[in-house]
Amino acid sequence: MRDALDAGGKLLALGNGGSATDAMDAVADFRAAPQGWAARRSLDLTEDPAILTAIANDIGPAAIFARQIIAYGRAGDVLLALSTSGNSENVIAALAEARGRGLTTVAMVGYDGGQVASDALADHVVVTRSQHIPRIQEAQASAYHALRELVELAAPGERP
Repeated sequence: MRDALDAGGKLLALGNGGSATDAMDAVADFRAAPQGWAARRSLDLTEDPAILTAIANDIGPAAIFARQIIAYGRAGDVLLALSTSGNSENVIAALAEARGRGLTTVAMVGYDGGQVASDALADHVVVTRSQHIPRIQEAQASAYHALRELVELAAPGERP
């Protein structure tokens, strides 16, 4: 992720429900980290209600994130997909679209990882093995905050 961002790529983040809030939080930390780190290009794919409702109405809710990846994603970007179940149709479609376009994909999922983990739909899958949604979301928040820190603390080209 560090190399992608240093090379001019951006972070795209997404999720449904509480995971949408977590995507918003992750993007906020990349845009303006409270630690004072340099801003990183990032886009929250849940932040524009006009886009979300237009795609849901005109195409269908399964395409909400994939269509935005078509519009905003470029090879060399990174997609962070957050899902408590790992089975959300629109998250799965987004991961497939991102991979097809050459984005690095990171998925944070709960329970047993769902389809995202079982079918290895992301380059990097972090599974929080819990049946309790609040615990899953707390663990994911800790993970993406740690990821943000690792992006800044890792030397370019280093894999923490």
